[in-house]
Amino acid sequence: MLKQKNENKTMTTPLIGVSKSILKIKELIHHVADTCLNVLITGETGVGKEVVAQCLYIESERSSKNFVKINCAALPETLLESELYGYEKGAFTGAHKNRSGKFQMADKGVLFLDEIGDMPLALQSKMLHVLQSGEFSPLGSEQEFKTDVWVIAATNHNLEDSMAQKRFREDLFYRLNIIKIEIPPLRKRKEDISPLIEYYLRLYKSEYPGNHGEKPGSDTLTKLINYPWPGNVRQLQNCIKKQMILKSWEKIFDELPKEEVKLSTSTKKGRKSKKTKTLPDTKNADTPASIISEFVDLSTSSEKLFEDISLKKIKKLASDKVEKEVIYFVLDKVGWNRSRASKILKVSYKTLLYKMHEFKVLPPV
Repeated sequence: MLKQKNENKTMTTPLIGVSKSILKIKELIHHVADTCLNVLITGETGVGKEVVAQCLYIESERSSKNFVKINCAALPETLLESELYGYEKGAFTGAHKNRSGKFQMADKGVLFLDEIGDMPLALQSKMLHVLQSGEFSPLGSEQEFKTDVWVIAATNHNLEDSMAQKRFREDLFYRLNIIKIEIPPLRKRKEDISPLIEYYLRLYKSEYPGNHGEKPGSDTLTKLINYPWPGNVRQLQNCIKKQMILKSWEKIFDELPKEEVKLSTSTKKGRKSKKTKTLPDTKNADTPASIISEFVDLSTSSEKLFEDISLKKIKKLASDKVEKEVIYFVLDKVGWNRSRASKILKVSYKTLLYKMHEFKVLPPV
């Protein structure tokens, strides 16, 4: 059986922050920890959903048992099912011996279902049955097993949108959403950035011996606070780790995506922030050459130049360029929540994914 209890107690990151939202979450954790009511934790990627789940576990009476995590988005459907419920020898090709699933491993403890919004519909119905009855059968077995687990789920999806699009079961949502903890993105709790930097500098000092991080100066700290952090706390952690090695906050800041910085650094006087590369530049849009130059190399010979120019081709290229920029802009504004973006853009979730793939629209690293 997987033993995670001791590891989690020494490795769990405390919930760092002084903002009202974080203080409210800490208070809620204290009240909920011993109820064992199902909890749904929501928030953008990197905000600290697993940290909240582990804080619930540590404060609960189940902290002497196992904390078992499974990422519902990381495994294909058949493998996810076998990981959750286990299997009997001979249940499928390659099943050479009996294997316990996560529900058995987490018995009397906590099962953390990360990215529950990505669980295939076929498995959602089985999950609902287990949550209702506490019983399940491993793959290839007719025997029913009883399990007593505290289920904590997390997602960066808007499950209400997913339900409207028939991608998430309503009955499962209401079974999981008894207690809801919503973690705001870092850009909405900027007062937490400074204590987070101080905490991780102390933490990584022991993990990277010989590499002592430095606190950012006042000017750099202001820039870091104003940066919107699309990757949230996880992105901030990575920057601090890099600073431990490079020993320069300016180098770290210079590597952050500039378009994100510009969107967040408007002055107190209300001046508009500078245009970013992701937004259309219309400064010289009134000249044919300036329009064509975006899609055709004007330095080529006249013969080759006129081969490349056609209204149909230019229209398609221009349309794709605008679509890409609008998709990126909307995704950025909603914290890369694809369900919400598809609703705003009035296209299906599948169409948005196709467009993102076609235009190579990727979130900032």
